[in-house]
Amino acid sequence: MSDYLDVLWATWPAAKETRVGVWTIRAGRGGGKRVSAATATAPATATDLAQAEQAMRALDQEPLFMIRAQDATLDALLQDNGYKIIDPVTVYAAPLSELTTQRPPAIAAFTLWEPLEIMKEIWAGEGIGPSRLAVMARVTGPKASILGRIQNRAAGAAFTAIHENTAMVHAMVVENAYRRQGTAINMMREAAFWAQDQGATELAVVVTDDNADARALYASLNMQPVGHYHYRKKQC
Repeated sequence: MSDYLDVLWATWPAAKETRVGVWTIRAGRGGGKRVSAATATAPATATDLAQAEQAMRALDQEPLFMIRAQDATLDALLQDNGYKIIDPVTVYAAPLSELTTQRPPAIAAFTLWEPLEIMKEIWAGEGIGPSRLAVMARVTGPKASILGRIQNRAAGAAFTAIHENTAMVHAMVVENAYRRQGTAINMMREAAFWAQDQGATELAVVVTDDNADARALYASLNMQPVGHYHYRKKQC
């Protein structure tokens, strides 16, 4: 799992990471939980927790923690201090060979950088605005945006980037009117072919556990669960 989290942070990076005591503190600048959550680098005590809370509030961020498989003790500490579980997440991955068995139909999907304005409009419709576009811009390795098309019009947008031998897909959006028509499948396959051309060997994606449609999509592409994490945050 740690390898996939390395891919996650390399392909969807925080604006800044700082070591504070036993913590990695991330400045997200509106880029979402992935780039805002603190993680522990060693066992944490109640005193350490207060230090993390102070560091995140200094960034004008509500305290938020990512809990990985190795963080059971921290999970209990946070629960005892009023932090609730939010957004359990599963990481799916597959060798590229599972997704490159057939190319998408002609003009059904394209990779390009930088994103087109129509792609930004599609993302904006799902709340993926300038702060998340800034995350994409921060990626320094191979990266691409993916345009999905159907019925002669733009219907979806996604982002992918590579760390070591793994490409990870982020910000996958298909407009409501064009869902369940194969657009997302075409986009994932296009991402796989692009990643193959860049020398990668596998494709990964993260999805919240309550997104049944996305989980079914990735399973249909023979992508397998390879890890889990969740967040904890105090509920107002």
